[in-house]
Amino acid sequence: MLLHLNSLGYHEVYINGQKVGDGVLTPAVSQFNKRSLSITYDVTSLIRKGNNDLMLWLGSGWYSSKLPGVVEEGPLVKAQLELLSGRRREIILKSDSTWEGRKSSYTRIDNWRPHHYGGERVDGGMTASDLSTESFAERLWNPVKVVSVPDHEVSPQMVELNKVAETIVPVSVSVLPGKAFLVDMGKDLTGWIEIHFPKLKKSQEIILEYCDALDEKGQFISQNQIDRYIASGEGKEVFRNKFNYHGFRYVRISNLETPPAKESIKAFLIHTGYELASEFKCSDPDLNKIHDMIFYTLRCLSLGGYLVDCPQIERLGYGGDGNASTETAQTMFNLAPLYANWLQSWSDCIREDGDMPHTAPNPWNAGGGPYWCGFIITASWKTYLHYGDSAVLRKYYPVMQKWLEYVGKYSADGLLKPWPNKEYRNWYLGDWASPTGIDQTAEGSVNLVNNCFVTVCYDCMQKIAHVLGKEEDSYLYSLKRDQFKKLIHQTFFNSSKSSYATGTQIDLAYPMLAGVVPEELVGAVTKTLISEIEDNRAGHFACGLVGIPVFTEWAIKNNAADLMYSMLKKKGYPGYLHMIENGATTTWEHWDGQRSRIHNCYNGIGSWFYQALGGIRISEETPAYSKVRIQPQIPDGVTWVKTAKETPYGRLTVSWELKERTLFLEISIPVGMEVEVPLPVKTEKYFLNGKCIVKSKSLSMIRIKSGEYKIYYECI
Repeated sequence: MLLHLNSLGYHEVYINGQKVGDGVLTPAVSQFNKRSLSITYDVTSLIRKGNNDLMLWLGSGWYSSKLPGVVEEGPLVKAQLELLSGRRREIILKSDSTWEGRKSSYTRIDNWRPHHYGGERVDGGMTASDLSTESFAERLWNPVKVVSVPDHEVSPQMVELNKVAETIVPVSVSVLPGKAFLVDMGKDLTGWIEIHFPKLKKSQEIILEYCDALDEKGQFISQNQIDRYIASGEGKEVFRNKFNYHGFRYVRISNLETPPAKESIKAFLIHTGYELASEFKCSDPDLNKIHDMIFYTLRCLSLGGYLVDCPQIERLGYGGDGNASTETAQTMFNLAPLYANWLQSWSDCIREDGDMPHTAPNPWNAGGGPYWCGFIITASWKTYLHYGDSAVLRKYYPVMQKWLEYVGKYSADGLLKPWPNKEYRNWYLGDWASPTGIDQTAEGSVNLVNNCFVTVCYDCMQKIAHVLGKEEDSYLYSLKRDQFKKLIHQTFFNSSKSSYATGTQIDLAYPMLAGVVPEELVGAVTKTLISEIEDNRAGHFACGLVGIPVFTEWAIKNNAADLMYSMLKKKGYPGYLHMIENGATTTWEHWDGQRSRIHNCYNGIGSWFYQALGGIRISEETPAYSKVRIQPQIPDGVTWVKTAKETPYGRLTVSWELKERTLFLEISIPVGMEVEVPLPVKTEKYFLNGKCIVKSKSLSMIRIKSGEYKIYYECI
């Protein structure tokens, strides 16, 4: 038997008192005025002969008053139970006016707006009968209300359900003034908490508040994340979240007479049920800490079928944050279904004139710029490269074209100029969240960054059109790309300084990455960039959300491993070790830790650990790891690296160790994959599985297929 469920808001399904499946906070998020998602459950094993109880437990979640497409007071649900026998399909029941409903012990707190995601109020006196259909005397059942909703498309959910991915126990419970206690979970997380309370009095209200960090004096910071538990005064009293979640490390428990025992508390990390698809370790503990922080941060941000900017303040799918982390996230995890779901939301959000918002789904006005809107192009291309499904490109190609037509409307003298704010988006950013001393609002920088991004978009479109067999389009997009390159150089290049626009790190790296800089000037601009880093910024990063992935990609492509390593190793503000030295377990929204301490801002650096240190580079001509180049970049200070990557072909592992002048390389290649290992120019011979091979002019590359390989050669 199959149960089809289309809920506007969250749901859980219970049959005869037993929960169906292990999904939580279900379904994934969608743009309600355009689309909602349906989920099909196989409930055959739970149905018994005779009478059966089917209960749908609902929570409103994002289906909240005054958001796009929302009517009535949610949540709303449609259900249909079918019996399949061979090719025969019989509808057993479907939701209608004969169904009955009642209130549960859970009610929502606050209105699901930025800074107001609240939590849940749980009435302990009602919890015992939450799953009971027999306690009519205690709980009144009423006929349900049948409502009409605006027409929209209902699609099967094609991304994994959210799951409880990890259980976390507290490291301490400390006493605060006024019958209050502070629970430290030891690390930030996105998810739920469960607390078994000591004996409580009837109607005693316990208040649970959450935050992601303490202030400089060690005091709790209110983030309007709050739950309330109303005691029954009888039996075991347990609070556990159900239809809301929090981003937190600390929990302040108020109005409790005695401290809760550590073993009575646990938290649950929740994210979409994707595969963790990579591993990384190296000889430098600092690099391991930075990598692991980024890896864990992205786990905290990937729920509901998209990447949130932060779980505690906004919960929005910003395109800028997504663009900044897509290369890293798709390297670390198998996110093909998640991106398919997220890209569908971007397609649903495009306006008639081709304009795009800064977030998808797009519940309200949010800040950003072209780097945010163009996610539909760049993320589609990255998704194809990592997972190999050209259907994503084919499906959203018309949307990409439509947005570029909008860009054309605001391109004066051949370059993009600022466009007006709309009721669904505002601001016109270049970089964002740069450190103190960088003017990210400078007109020259904003215009340079955005036009470099548009150039990258045209470059992606040229490649996408080629993959789709649209060669005329491909040619026209390449012409547009080359036109932008020429105009950007003419407009923003300062020949006396070998610099672009304001001469910041992003203003120098982005023109090189986008191919704007003429070949004969690349050396001079690179020298200017290194001087800007080492002389003006004391070797620190001096860019933000956009600049970090731009600089990372530039560094990987230009073998700037020593430079990147030295920047990652810098202590003090701004930097990754500065975050870690100040207690970070997840990356921050700003280099100084302001506002959010669980954020998708500086995670774009993560790809460097795999593509540079691990040396694993995929080919744009043969996507999805069918052909891979292994070419580790070895900074002075790192002596060994171990990496693993789950690919569509299976598990690829690459490990290397440097001993004096010899590089020892071990590679395990899955069936169907081809690997190239370039040899240094000065290398005269190499050893492959113990066999000595003399290098010739025609042999500068080792080409190997599936199997286990041990390679070593003199490399310095």
